[in-house]
Amino acid sequence: MYRIALALVLVLAGCAAKAPAPTAFRAAGDPIWSAAAFQPADVAGTWRQVADFRTAGSCDAGAVEFTPVAGGLQLRGTLCLAGKAEAVSGTAPLVGPGRLRVKGEDWWVIWVDVGYRTLAIGTPSGRFGIILDRGAIPGDRLNAAREIFDFNGYRTDALTAL
Repeated sequence: MYRIALALVLVLAGCAAKAPAPTAFRAAGDPIWSAAAFQPADVAGTWRQVADFRTAGSCDAGAVEFTPVAGGLQLRGTLCLAGKAEAVSGTAPLVGPGRLRVKGEDWWVIWVDVGYRTLAIGTPSGRFGIILDRGAIPGDRLNAAREIFDFNGYRTDALTAL
């Protein structure tokens, strides 16, 4: 009787609903490149979020202020990451060319335009991708950022202009 009950419990456990897998906007094994020429001092100031990747969730466009500090950038603000508002604050050390570590997660600057007006940031895991701009982004820079995300393996159908 004990074995039958145990078998029944195991069968029912196998039928239980599984937790949904976290959303990834790119395959984690695909190549991704960071902007090797990225200069942290050139991003000083406030940046407005103009686009992000999302399939669900809803939050307003965020903003972040970057302040150069020894070894990295000081961040302060709130961003909509994958449809969820997240506070970002503290020091983000540089961990490679165009690569920051924010709250234990690697954020890679995958593109910045020559005038440091538009910034595309993604994660190797594909958990999120965002486009930041110092003002209102023109269509040509938005399209350039979209192409960079595509080149880095992101599913650009999920990129939403805010």
